[in-house]
Amino acid sequence: MSERPVVLRGGTVLTVDAGRTVLPGHDVLVVGDVIAAIGPDLEVPAGTEEIDATGGVVMPGMIDTHRHMWQTAMRGYGADWTLTQYFVWYYLEWGKIFRPEDVHAGNLLGAWEALDAGVTTTVDWSHGLQTTDHADAAVDALEAVPARFVLAYGNIQDAPANWTATPEFRDFVSRRGSGSDLLGFQLAFDVTGDPTFPEKPAFEVARELGVPVSTHAGVWGATNDDGIKLMHDHGFMTPETVYVHAATLSADSYHRIAATGGSVSVSTESEQSAGQGYPPTWALRAHGIPVSLSMDTSVWWSGDLFSAMRSTLGADRSREHLEAHAAGDTVTHSSLRADQVVEWATRGGAAALGRESELGSVEVGKKADLVLIRNEHSPVSFPLLNPHGHVAFQAQRADVHTVLVNGRVVKRDGRLVDVDLSAVRRTVERTVEHLRSTMGEDAWQQGMNPDIPETKVLDNPYTYTDYRSAGTHGQ
Repeated sequence: MSERPVVLRGGTVLTVDAGRTVLPGHDVLVVGDVIAAIGPDLEVPAGTEEIDATGGVVMPGMIDTHRHMWQTAMRGYGADWTLTQYFVWYYLEWGKIFRPEDVHAGNLLGAWEALDAGVTTTVDWSHGLQTTDHADAAVDALEAVPARFVLAYGNIQDAPANWTATPEFRDFVSRRGSGSDLLGFQLAFDVTGDPTFPEKPAFEVARELGVPVSTHAGVWGATNDDGIKLMHDHGFMTPETVYVHAATLSADSYHRIAATGGSVSVSTESEQSAGQGYPPTWALRAHGIPVSLSMDTSVWWSGDLFSAMRSTLGADRSREHLEAHAAGDTVTHSSLRADQVVEWATRGGAAALGRESELGSVEVGKKADLVLIRNEHSPVSFPLLNPHGHVAFQAQRADVHTVLVNGRVVKRDGRLVDVDLSAVRRTVERTVEHLRSTMGEDAWQQGMNPDIPETKVLDNPYTYTDYRSAGTHGQ
């Protein structure tokens, strides 16, 4: 917590409350770890730190509900990959060579990267936890960075039923999985659709522990309607369940998600480029399914939610135009608005994590997770006419002037506070050197630029079941 109160003076406040209220020329006073007052020309306690927000936008800290942070040390390595190539590299070939210290390096870099972009809460969808030593290393990194995180514990190298049943996993949960104000806990695994439902024991463990499950659903060739039906038939679809991507599901599956109160984490940059399916916000809106945003992994894409908001608006509107033109019609009014994606990037994430009463909007009494967008050195910072549109289409991480988490200033004047980036760089460089030397230079270069296979590589990367869906793989 901050040692003294903080007031952001004179900004345009995007409250992202239920009415998406905009308050021009307002102050936001933070006392302790909460928002104490919002209003023009507030009187503040003696000794309050004053931050000039004039000409800027004050908004809630953004919330990313699905990010594979352990992969951040490989930033940009897979820029030209398809989803199949990602699966082959991480699931089948090289993911197993990551040591605990490599997971730590990725998490440390990914955590600071998120905070720098105004993402104050990040779900670490950590499916590289081959051992509990890897899990401890992941949490150690998250706890070293002054932001909120949720560890979504997963292991792509083993069946969910296996790793959730080990004494080591139970010991980890008892030591570090109880959750806290700054660190939450989920289970992260996928459902292949195998009719024997091999993932059922892992769901039972989640139910016993009372923790949510986050699952990649509606991913072309890997997880589709069969998995949703299995979850529903066995009673494992709950309001706390987060379905990631949900891009290739049928109306029946969307109805099941809607009826059971779950939400979808949309990673539009990922879905557009990798091939999970067309970004599904158009379908989610039609079915009334709550949406949050995520960026997936820095091995491919940008690590900020400005890009997520922008690409989501573009994908949704592009589909709407395409369908209208195919019918000889045109779109006169956009169905998806800028204020909606700003809400998805903030309050939508809070709702997905069950923390909407505390996070995701600028309201008195809520936790003081705040972002000031202000850049006096940029000609793009003015005029500020449509604040939601400015955030969604004009702003970028370089415009993030100030960030508070839990009342503590963690970025000030465009610079992260109390971070030794040189030390983080050295940590990451050791991981890159380990991966490169272990693979060998030929394999390292080939990994970035894979050959086109002579025969089709099956999309489903899960090795604990031989199940293959005829609908996506052929006979």
